[in-house]
This record gives sequence, C-alpha cells and structure tokens, in this order.
Amino acid sequence: QVQLVESGGGLVQAGGSLRLSCTASRRTSNNYGLGWFRQVPGKEREFLAHISWIGDSPYYGDSARGRFTISRDNAKNMVYLQMNSLKPEDTAVYYCAAQAASGSWIYWGQGTQVTVSS
Repeated sequence: QVQLVESGGGLVQAGGSLRLSCTASRRTSNNYGLGWFRQVPGKEREFLAHISWIGDSPYYGDSARGRFTISRDNAKNMVYLQMNSLKPEDTAVYYCAAQAASGSWIYWGQGTQVTVSS
C-alpha cells in the first residue's frame, strides 16, 4: 500500500506559477510510475503528466504540455508538478497517482485545490 499526500495548492493570479508536491508513504522507486491529474466538479478526471520510475521520458496531456513540468526525487519519495503561465481554466483539484507495471493507476492522493483568478 502506498499513501500519497499532495501539497502546494492555493490561490494564484493568472499568469503566475505554482509547484505542487506529492509525498509517498514509502519507497516508490523501482516500482511505480507517478503522475498528476486534475478534476473539475462535474467533469471527468483529466490526465496531466506522467514520469517513469527512473525519472525519464515524461509525457504530458494536452492541457499541460508546454506549461507544466513533472519531476520526481526517488530519494525523498516525492513527485512534483511545476505549473507556469496559469490560466483561470486551470482551476481544479489536482491529484497525484502511482501507476503499477500493468499500467493501472492504483494509488491516489486526496487532492489539493488550485484556484487561478483572472
């Protein structure tokens, strides 16, 4: 079992930046890919970014590409999402998740609210 806890959300003006962090309860290196998603009430959860267990080959969803950067620090059991040039439409609850070798996202954090004001 892996517990994930997000932090770093908050209120930011449009054009600003935030860095989200996610701490895993135990070692996630050599086992899990890690990723970020977001969800707006009434809409499906949206994929943002994924990074492999060794920290290479990140890939991004359309909304994140070019503005968001995912990274991980296996020594600290953490994954980050650097978000730049934020827009009001980025307002959502942001979740980190761990992906098993099968490709299934099997562990989820509780989420952190990001609000971007215009």
